Amino acid sequence: MLKTLLLPSAAALLVMAFLYAPANPAQSASANAKAAAGKAAADAQAMAKAKQVYNIDCALCHGETGDGKTDVAKSMDLTLLDWTDVKTLSDRQDSELFNIIRNGKGKMPSEAPGRATDAEVKNMILYIRSFGKESASAPATPAAPAASTQPSPNNQ
Repeated sequence: MLKTLLLPSAAALLVMAFLYAPANPAQSASANAKAAAGKAAADAQAMAKAKQVYNIDCALCHGETGDGKTDVAKSMDLTLLDWTDVKTLSDRQDSELFNIIRNGKGKMPSEAPGRATDAEVKNMILYIRSFGKESASAPATPAAPAASTQPSPNNQ
């Protein structure tokens, strides 16, 4: 009796699998390509928004390139980290950077949730990290003489 029930059940499963399988694998690949293109466009929009927020709220002190060498930083007697150096943020977790941006640190004001959503702050962290990646792929330039690397309590 059990065998008589298994055979029709197995046949029904095979028929259902055949009916619900994609009819044209090329359509499936096309759909995957469209989804990937849509994700890439969304990622590009998210990075554009992150750049916009950074330029409005952060670049004044940290610089457009993230080198931390701005007149405002100098006038406030701040020694800011150079994010164009890949090593600068390599030991910092995204969660730590998120907390610094969201809550502020030292003289740095917080990024209020009304000015940037959590997702925008996370994308801004990716944007900030890209400063170092961009300079890592740039051609090497002769190194300048090393300056004193005394840490400042205002490092951010």
